[in-house]
Formats: sequence, C-alpha cells, structure tokens
Amino acid sequence: MRADVFVNPLRALALAALLVAGMPAAAQQPAAVPGAAPTVAADPQLEADVMELSHKLRCLVCQNQSIAESNAPLALDLRDQVREQLAAGRSKDDVIDYLVARYGDFVLYDPPFKATTLLLWGGPVLLLVGGAGWLGWRLRRRQGELAAVQGLSEAERRRARELLAGDAKQSPSESPESRS
Repeated sequence: MRADVFVNPLRALALAALLVAGMPAAAQQPAAVPGAAPTVAADPQLEADVMELSHKLRCLVCQNQSIAESNAPLALDLRDQVREQLAAGRSKDDVIDYLVARYGDFVLYDPPFKATTLLLWGGPVLLLVGGAGWLGWRLRRRQGELAAVQGLSEAERRRARELLAGDAKQSPSESPESRS
C-alpha cells in the first residue's frame, strides 16, 4: 500500500479543523430565537437595543422581512452597523436617521406620513373609494337599463309578441334575410 493514501485523509481532516477553528464567533453561535439573528454583543442591553431596532428596519433584499429575521449578507451588515453605532453611543433615533438618510424611507417598516409617502398611505383608501364609486355607478346604470326594458308600452309589447310568434311559425329552411 502506498503511504500517500493515508496522508490525503489526514490533510483533509486537518484542513477541516482549521476551517472550523477559523470561523467567526457569530457564525458558530446558534440563534437565541428561532427565525432571528444570532446575538453577537457581549452586553445584553446593547444586544436588546440592536434587536429592537432590527425588528423596526426592513431588509432591503428580502421579501418583507426585518433585518432581525433575515440572514442575507446585507441584513447582517445592517445589524453590524446598528450594533457599532449603538456601541459608539449614538441614540436609537440617530441610528434610524442615519439609515433613512442612506437607504430612504423603504428601510423602515412603519414609514412616516409625508409628501413622498402620501400615495403609500392614501393609495389603499383611494382604491377602496374608487372601487365603491365605480360599483355604485354601475349598479345605478344597470337599474336604469332594467327600468327601460320593463317600461315598454302596450303597443311595443304587442309588436314584440307578434315578432316572437312569427319566428315560431317560420320554417327551418327559411332565414330572416330571405323574407324581405
């Protein structure tokens, strides 16, 4: 047997041990809450503040997830930015203002009511009022159409009966165009 057959598995095992030992602590640490990001800061109050803010901020690449729920690289970076700024002594409002200035109001789960978000807040109401208005207009128009049909004079009714009776007496080989 050759000696290099035993060396390759030992090399692979040594490489795996180096990779596991070199991983950052955040990657090795399990999440405290299922569906939430792992905690990194040693200070529990700082980490609670980071998680509170992380639940208020939207992940910019995920579909409707907060940065606390997302494991996307951008969400991890945003959580790290929040953690660093809070550790540096900035207030929660300062951190939010910084992220809004950088990424816009979309980063907030609860965007403020202002001119640029007017359509966001008023859009559902406009759609509801517009849909109800269209439905009311359509129902009134339909009611008018039904009233016009039911409001035939006696002469119009007699003429309609004659036309219907004439169609019943007509032979199958005869078409309406050939009668003229």
